[in-house]
Amino acid sequence: MKRSSERILTTHTGSLPRPKDLVELLWKHDAGETVDPSLFEARVTETVADVVAAQIRAGIDVVNDGEAGKVSYFSYVVDRLTGFAGSAEPSRAAPRDLADFPSYMAFRETVTGKRKTLSRPVCTEPITFRGDAAVQTDIDNLRAATAQGAAEETFLSSASPGLIDMFLRNEYYPTREEYLFALADGMQKEYEAIADAGLLLQLDCPDLALSYNALHYDEGVDAFRRRITDNIAALNHATRNIPPDRMRMHLCWGNYEGPHHCDIPLKDIIDLILTARPAALSFEGANPSHQHEYVVWDEVKLPEGKIIMPGVIDSTTNYIEHPEVVAQRIVRYAERVGKENVIPGTDCGFGTGAGLGAVDDDIVWAKLAALAEGARRATAVLWP
Repeated sequence: MKRSSERILTTHTGSLPRPKDLVELLWKHDAGETVDPSLFEARVTETVADVVAAQIRAGIDVVNDGEAGKVSYFSYVVDRLTGFAGSAEPSRAAPRDLADFPSYMAFRETVTGKRKTLSRPVCTEPITFRGDAAVQTDIDNLRAATAQGAAEETFLSSASPGLIDMFLRNEYYPTREEYLFALADGMQKEYEAIADAGLLLQLDCPDLALSYNALHYDEGVDAFRRRITDNIAALNHATRNIPPDRMRMHLCWGNYEGPHHCDIPLKDIIDLILTARPAALSFEGANPSHQHEYVVWDEVKLPEGKIIMPGVIDSTTNYIEHPEVVAQRIVRYAERVGKENVIPGTDCGFGTGAGLGAVDDDIVWAKLAALAEGARRATAVLWP
């Protein structure tokens, strides 16, 4: 994994806008409707090529496939794992912060309309991996799109065991621990395929922060820490054969505009997060609820070999951050952990659900360009 050894490199969290016709195909597949495989595969390949080129034009250094072939960052796994069937409603209607403001929830629906709901199959049988061809297609598409070598590095995202457990209910394994480690053993093949292909593996881990507000707020911080300790153990088990510097991980508190007053503070979990094997940690640092948390690094020493990928661009608003604001955010982190250990990115993805992003597609690219320009300005400050 490259570091910002000579200048500030840039990246992002993963999902990016998809063209409308591909969005329709993804939702049809999620609903169980028949989709022409050749049409779908060709459209995904074209989209990956386009989205990689767009990232490079915007000035992003470490790029990916935009998660073009996935309807969401977690539910795609049901096509790659056996053992899931049917569908279940979420165990909680809304995160705690939104439930505290029902008038705001009603307002959101009047503005945006009722959002589409992803299918949530339930685990009813043993889990095994069956996605060899699918992950190889992801690898091949990204390799082809970056064949000219314009990108500094490439990564592919994959759902962590704890993330899958958060969204897809277990009705087969006797305990949560057994379910977590079955998921870990199942996803291990995807993780290793990505790393073995020479790409960086990104583990998506919103369960390590978001699930507190979304599911476990009433249990308290100590119980939540025990829960995510188990999640990290499963993640470390699944990635035990992959060198840490071939992996990055992303945690977030929920990629939506809302109160977020029930989010667990980073300082309450950072010691556990840093025990995860991936060398790079991506986290929110731009939105109003978490941009102050750069001061955590005044007290927490970044372990040797680790780097951070703080969000310096908000992924839920259509404000285009001024490059000076971006540069200031980058410099704050660099002053605390070392400039070579900072690769700034975005708070979260711009399309965690296909077609459900809160930011206008064209503004997404303007925001990423602002990220790149801010990195150039931060470079001028840090390498005078």
